[in-house]
This record gives sequence, structure tokens and C-alpha cells, in this order.
Amino acid sequence: MLPKILPALVHPARRSPGSTPAHTSGDSTSRVSGEAPGRTTGHERLLAGVEHATGIPVDAATATRLGAIPETDPNAVAAALTGVLPGRFAVTGTLDRRLLFAERASQASGWTIADLSGQEHLTRSWPQWAQDRIQIATPQTWLSAGEVSEEAAQRLLRPRVLLAALYHPEWFPLPRFPLAISDLARAARSTLIGQVTLMDMQLGATLDDIRAAVDDLAPDVVGVSATFGQHDLMIELLDDLFGSPRPPLVLAGGSLTARNEGLLLKRYPDLMVARGAGEPTIADVLSHFHGDLERDQIRGIGYTGAARGGGLMIARPATRGEQSTLVRPLPSAALRTATLPNRAVTEILPELDLLDATFDHHGVAQLETSRGCTSACSFCPRSHKGKWAPGGAQDLDWILDAMRTVFDRHPGISRTLYLVDEEIIGRGDDAVPRIRAIAAALQAAGLSWESSCRIDQVVRPDRDRDWHLERAQLWRDLVEQGLRRMLFGVESGVSSILERFNKDTTSDQNALAIRTLSALGVPTRYTYITFDHLMDADELAATHAFQGRTDLLLRPLPHLSVEEIIDGIDDPQFVAAHQTGRAFYTGISYMLVSMECLSGAAYTRAVQARGLTRTARPSMGRVDAEFADWRIGACSHHAQLWIDRSFALDYTAKSLEKILNGQPRDLLHQARVTIRHAAYVVLTEMLALIDRYSAQSAGRTEALRLKGNLQAVLDGELAELTTRMATVVNAALPALPDDAQALLKAEYERWRQPQPWRLINAAEACGT
Repeated sequence: MLPKILPALVHPARRSPGSTPAHTSGDSTSRVSGEAPGRTTGHERLLAGVEHATGIPVDAATATRLGAIPETDPNAVAAALTGVLPGRFAVTGTLDRRLLFAERASQASGWTIADLSGQEHLTRSWPQWAQDRIQIATPQTWLSAGEVSEEAAQRLLRPRVLLAALYHPEWFPLPRFPLAISDLARAARSTLIGQVTLMDMQLGATLDDIRAAVDDLAPDVVGVSATFGQHDLMIELLDDLFGSPRPPLVLAGGSLTARNEGLLLKRYPDLMVARGAGEPTIADVLSHFHGDLERDQIRGIGYTGAARGGGLMIARPATRGEQSTLVRPLPSAALRTATLPNRAVTEILPELDLLDATFDHHGVAQLETSRGCTSACSFCPRSHKGKWAPGGAQDLDWILDAMRTVFDRHPGISRTLYLVDEEIIGRGDDAVPRIRAIAAALQAAGLSWESSCRIDQVVRPDRDRDWHLERAQLWRDLVEQGLRRMLFGVESGVSSILERFNKDTTSDQNALAIRTLSALGVPTRYTYITFDHLMDADELAATHAFQGRTDLLLRPLPHLSVEEIIDGIDDPQFVAAHQTGRAFYTGISYMLVSMECLSGAAYTRAVQARGLTRTARPSMGRVDAEFADWRIGACSHHAQLWIDRSFALDYTAKSLEKILNGQPRDLLHQARVTIRHAAYVVLTEMLALIDRYSAQSAGRTEALRLKGNLQAVLDGELAELTTRMATVVNAALPALPDDAQALLKAEYERWRQPQPWRLINAAEACGT
């Protein structure tokens, strides 16, 4: 009898997929029967595993073919092994601990079990299901013979899982690495159950391609990730999946699905809606497939069950002038299982199957090191608001090393990693040591980085001078360690609006923080909500004034100490001596943004209490609403028309700016600043128009007259912008690499063609 798998008694530091452990045993055994000496890379260990299973050396052509496949793509590795291995096999496990299970040739019998990281089998935390179903002859080695029960073999191969991310490329021309489905893939593979395939519409896949993959793969489980603006795609795909004769298990997740849970469950009674961190949910779904868990034991889902207590109430879209009301219950109750809070999710790292393809499509690399936010903004409906949690005790070195290897294959892409944490620094005594450790790891990997955090990580009125000196030094050090830019969601420079948004900041605090960051030389970008439904004309005028302030952006002052900077930012003479003269709006990522009344947000409830909410828009997870001041509402509508007219061009320039360095990046940034300047001119003219009309409810004639005036403002400023953009784009194009030049030129040519003013319903998360 072979010894059973030994559970890991220690948790060694993770190594990159191709690294060699500090200690292995069994080096004296033969290449075919045990440990393979001298196998120091994942590719070499894969060849050793194949030889162990077949009993013969791998021929040169096969070795070359396997060597050309990135270790980040296990499905491509598996496809290449088809016809090479003598029986059933599975490439499973996560990138840092990939496993090969392969039935051996008839003369050897049993299975080959190879840990392609080179770490000993006994150091793995094996899943509970494997304990009595897999036996390893020499667990103190990475390559061993073993026995795999028939049930275990089925678990290694099934379910077939397809994870699909939806996308509208016509609105967002260039991609971001798909963290959502990549995190789920890692969680699924960590169970060693099933085989996972990923598809992302950012990377050229269409709905027809996803349908074809469903037909070809016959997946047992389909996971669909959808966010705002993708409701139409999700409905079309779900209709197809549930319309098939034998639908798979379907799990839908993402920001949009959480907002539309009731509507989705009514339309698709067999759907499971992921409501929280998806990693434990997908792991439980795989166990559910094999009968280990009942559906009500799957963590973090909403689903339709037997009616209890009258069912779920849903909102009926209201007619104009009418508030949304609750209507009839669903035919059966929607049930929910407990979600796992972010703080209990021990790891939030991705698989990298799609990173090469992301770079091939001029996209950017993304990672997250924490989840949630330290704030509870009134406009945010997420359940994790005010609940920040680091991503567990994870070692970033191996994932950064693996990503660096992918960067090496794409030398034209800026070696910049975008940490999409909503709040990168967080709270607690270990907040500063934690971000310093992250920055050090990124610097050691040769990567620059960008991220997001709250403005109160710079200035806090309730903290003393020593705290501010420490933070100032932290920010200066982070820049030295590769911080390329940081996003701050100031959202307003008007204290009454900040209070309404529950930002827990003030106008003066924001101003001091902006000065501090610029004087310290921290590259920044800011988000700002220009229009909100409850604002009055005085608040809009104050918003315009704050965006136009020229005393906020100071010159970088590397020759001054942090003490001199902290003591100087509130001194008018210091500010006057060092200000750049640039208006603050030049640092706002997207100008003229309006508040969205997102379903479930406290701000939306406040708007509803004023009788201003109207039709629900499930495709965007929001509710339409009137403005308390009709004039501001008219300006907001035309501001959105202005944004959407140039959105694809601005987004293209922004995306290329993210993946380029030096002069090309600077020229693209200047193009974006040109668009911001035009937007500020539009806002200035809007304010002048507002003064011509009464705040009282408008009659049809007045409303049409203001609409015509606003239309004239947009037309006039677009003509001016067209002239200025010709200059900046033509200056940028020769400096760009050929592929980036082609992308910008194509989008610019589309933009400069005459077209009607229209809304595209595009809404981008401010941190991406």
C-alpha cells in the first residue's frame, strides 16, 4: 500500500513557477522512476514528468513545442500533451504550484504525479477530498509515482468550467487584465477539481465566440462576469445558456449582477448570483457539482428556492413624476447564503492565462493587494464600503516574478503594474509598513506602479504634525520606489457637497492635500463629481471655482525637507512662491462627471426622499432621477453629451498613456489635458447660462430655450477643440510606436468626423 498524501506541516515561502526549491530529496534516483536531477525550470520538470509517464525520453520536436508554451497557459500545455502521454492526464493546480497527473504507460502502471514548481509534494496543502483518493509513493519529492482512484480522476477532469468576462469594445477600445475571472480561475484550480477555461470579450472574443465555446467545450459550469453597461450582453448570453436542452450550472457575478439580483433570479430561476468575494463561491460550486455540498451550502450566492414568507419584493419602474414603488412578490422566494467577508479571504491573486493576450491587445497589467474601502461614501452601494481588508498573508514575490516574465515577452509595454485596490494604504498600525513592503517588492521586480487611495492618507485634521511628517516622507519614498501615479477620489472641493457625499473630508483638507502631494513630487490624478442631483446653483459655482484654482498644484520641491513642505503648504507666501499657475482641473481625470444614482446607495435614497427618482436602469445598475434645480439638470445632461462625444478618444489616449513611457506618454497626457481645458470652458459657459434662468420649475418654452443655448455651447467649443486637437494629436503621432500610432490615429479619425450628440451610457469605474 502506498502512503497517503501528507498534509502540509509547513507553509514555505512561495517561489516563482520556474524556480528551484532550496532543498529537494531523491536526487540520486533515475530520471524515469523518481526525482529528476538537474531539472531546474518548470519546462524541464514538465519534460521529466512526461518521461516518467511514458518511460521514454521526449523527442526534440516535442520538447521544443512544449518549451514554446508559456507556463501561464495550462490549457495550451494540456493541448500540446494530447497524443504525447499514454493515457488520461490533467494539468491542474495554480500557477505557482502547477501539477501534472498522468496515467503511466502500461508497463509501469499507476500515475505520474509531478509538482512543476519543484517543491516537495508533502509541502502542499492538499484539499480534503484528495486525502483518501490520491496516494503518492514518495511525497518527499516533487516527482513521484502514485495511485489515483477513479473518482479522483473524474474530479481532476470535471467539471469543465468556462469563465467569461463581458465587454463593449466600442465604448472602451483598449483592455485591462481581467482580474475578476482570473482570480476565480485561481480559486477553482486551487481545489484541484475540474478544468478551467477563460474568455474575455476585451481580447477579441465575441458573444458568438462564447456560444461556440459552449458548444465545443460542453462546460458543466459557466461563470459570467458583468459590470455596468453590460446588462444587454449578459441577458443575451444567459438566454442562450438557459435556452439549451441541458443548461450548465450558471453563476453570474460582478458589480452589475449584485445590483440586479432580484430581476435576474425572476428571469432565470436556476441562476446563482454571486454576492460577495467570488473565490469561496466558485470553490463551493465545484464541490457542489460533485455532491459534496448542497446548494444552500454554497457561500455567497443568491438563488431561487421554495417560497418563504411571501417572496421577494422588487421595484417597478416609475412613470415621470412618480416615485418607484414596491409591487408583487416573485413567484418563489429568493434565498441568500452567507458571504465570506473580505477579511476572511486569505488570497486574492490571479492566474495569468490572459496576461499575454492583454498585452497583445495593448492592455495593462492589474493586480490587487487589498479589498474594500476605509470610507462609506453615500453614493457607493457596495456591501464592503467602510470595510477594508488586506489580501491575507500573501507573498507577492512569486506573482511579480511571473508577471515580469510576461513583461519580458512584450518589451514595447511599459513595465507598470496597476494595483486596483480602492484604498492601497488602508488602516491600522501595520498600514505604513505594509505599503512600504509592497513598494519594495515591486521595485525589486523592476516594476513601476499606480494605485488609488483616499485623500486622508495625506492630510488629516485630527492628526498631529509628527503624523503628517511621517506621511510626507512615506509619499516621497514611494515615488523613489517606483510609484508612477496615484489616484485620489476627492469628488468635490465644496464642504457641503462633501458632507452630502459622506466623504469625511473638507474643502480645506482637500486643498492642503493636493498642495502637499504636488510639492512632494507625487504624480497624481483626481476624480471629481461636478454635478449632483441635490446641489444648488451656489454649490455649482463653488465647484467651478475650486476646479479653476491655480494655488493648489505646486512645483515639485525635492530640495526642501518634508518639514519645510508640511509647514509651508498653509502659508500664502510659500504657496505663491511655488505654485505652477496651472488650474486644478488639469489634474482631474474626467471632467464634467455627474453623480449616478446607483441602486441601493444612500445617496439614491436621499434623492428618492425628495421625490426625484424615476425609471430604473438595470443595464447600468442605477435609477434615473431629476435634479432639484432643473437648470443644473439640463447642464448635467449636456455635460454627459460632451463627455460621450470624446470618450472613446480620451479613453484610447489614457490607455496608451498607461502602457508607454517618456515623451510618447507626455504627449498623450497633453492631448488629454487639452480635452479637460475644453470641458472647463464648457462649464464656465454653462454657469453663465444658468444665471439667465429662474430656479423655479421651467415651462416648456424656457426648457427648450436653455436646451438650445447649451447645444450652441457644445457646438462652439467642439469646433474650437477640433482645431486644438489637430495640433496636439499631430504632434503626438510621430513619437508613438507604430502600433500605438495606428490605434490613436484610427480613433482620432473617427472622432473628428461629424456626428450627432448622443449618449453612449458608458460609465467607467473611477479607479481603472
